[in-house]
Amino acid sequence: MTTRPRNPAAGTTRPHGPAGTTRPHGPAAGLQGSRCPVCPVVLYPAAGTCPRCGGPAEPAALSGTGTLWTWTVQRYAPKSPPYREPPGGFVPFAVGYVELAEGVRVAAVLDVDDLDDVRIGMPLTLAAGDGVPRARAVRESP
Repeated sequence: MTTRPRNPAAGTTRPHGPAGTTRPHGPAAGLQGSRCPVCPVVLYPAAGTCPRCGGPAEPAALSGTGTLWTWTVQRYAPKSPPYREPPGGFVPFAVGYVELAEGVRVAAVLDVDDLDDVRIGMPLTLAAGDGVPRARAVRESP
């Protein structure tokens, strides 16, 4: 099911996302989680034990593809440290939860050019990087 946010930050058209933060996207980017061999639980970030049954969890490479579950806009600079303001100053950016094919939801910065293009349910690729993972819209073939 695809739904639209009630207030998609109308009128915001400049690029969003902290400056200088491009990273590779997709499964090759190494999104590592863990999986319980007993329960159908997948974890991100990886953990040594299953939160459901308490048994050991095994390392698992995650697909890195999913859909946007929910999102919002970070309109003020995060606390520093760890945030480092880019040379051009703070620019608001989108953050959200991406539900991966494995069923786990991962918090990520959404690398989008225009907030008007962000929609719940949109397909995304997700990549690990320094700090919070980053998500990018899947480009549709012409």
